[in-house]
Amino acid sequence: LVFFCFVVIFLCACTGNQKKVNIILDTDIAPDYDDVGALAMLHALADSGKVNLLATISCNTYGTTAATLDAINTYFGRPDVPVGVTRGVLPNQPCNQGWDTLIISNYPHQIFSNEDAQDAVKLYRKILAGQPDKSVTIVSVGFFTNLAALLETEPDEFSDLNGRDLIRQKVIKLVSMAAGMGKQNEGAYEFNVVIDIPAARKVFSAWPTSFLVSGFEIGEQIRTGIRLMHNPFIQNSPVKSAYALALKKDKNVFGRNSWDQTAVLVAVYGPQPWFTTIPVQFEIQSDGRSVPVAGDKVEYLQFRESPQIVGYCIENLMMHQSQNSLLLN
Repeated sequence: LVFFCFVVIFLCACTGNQKKVNIILDTDIAPDYDDVGALAMLHALADSGKVNLLATISCNTYGTTAATLDAINTYFGRPDVPVGVTRGVLPNQPCNQGWDTLIISNYPHQIFSNEDAQDAVKLYRKILAGQPDKSVTIVSVGFFTNLAALLETEPDEFSDLNGRDLIRQKVIKLVSMAAGMGKQNEGAYEFNVVIDIPAARKVFSAWPTSFLVSGFEIGEQIRTGIRLMHNPFIQNSPVKSAYALALKKDKNVFGRNSWDQTAVLVAVYGPQPWFTTIPVQFEIQSDGRSVPVAGDKVEYLQFRESPQIVGYCIENLMMHQSQNSLLLN
C-alpha cells in the first residue's frame, strides 16, 4: 500500500506538458456521467493554470445539456464560458438517471434551455477564428456530430476559410474518447461512434490534424466516483451530486467507468506517464463497428501504468473545488 501511494503521488506530480492548453470540450453530457467528471477535471486544470477553457459544446440535442454545462461552469466560477448545442433533432440521448435535472434544479445557471445556447458549429468557427494558429485542442467525449458538420462549413463572417482549412490552421490536436480495438483486435461497437455513424465515418476519414484516441477498453478498466461520493469535505457540489445519485441508482460500489476523463488527462498532459500510444487507423463500418486497420492517422492509447493508478490521479482532479465553489459550502 505504501509503495502504491508513492507511485500515485509521483505519477500525479509528473506532468510532461506544463504549457497552458487551449481546449474546446465537445460532450454529449446526459446519457452518462463520466462527462461530468471530465468537465470537473478541466475546471481543476484551469484553476491550476494548465488549461484555458474556450468553450463547452454539446453534440446532444437532449433538452438539459446546455443548462447542465452552464450550471457546472458557473459552479466552478466560469459562468462566461460559451455554451453551444448542436441544432436539429438528432442525436437525442436522454439522462435516464436524472442527475441532469438534479444539477440544474439545485445550482445556479443563466442558460435554461438549449435554445438559449449558441449554435454549436457557429460557435466552433467563431472560437477557432479568434485563436492563434495551431493553438486549439478539441476534446471530443461524445458523438462526432458537430465535428463532421464543422468540416463541411463554408467561409462566413468569422473566417474566409472553409471548415477543413480552418481546422487545419487553428487546431493542433483532436483528442477523442471513441472506438475500440475489441478483445481480439476485431473492433468494437462503441457508443460515441454508433449514435452518429455518418459523422464518425466523416471525422475518422477526413480530419486534417493530429488525432489521439482513447478507446473503449481504456476507460472501461478505470473506476472513479467512490472516493468523491464519500469525501465529507465536498458539499453542495454538482459533480458529487451527479455521481452520488447515479452510483446509488446503479447500486454501484466499485465506481463508474472513466472513459471521458482519460481524454481530458492526455489532452492536457500527453500520454506519458500513464499511457503509451500505437499508430493505427479505424474504418467505421456502415453498422457502426470501428475496425482497426493498418495506418498511422490515429495515435491510440495503451496502458503503461495500472488502471488503478490512472484512476486515482483522475479522481484527485475530479474532487477539486475552486474558491468559488468553496463559498457555497
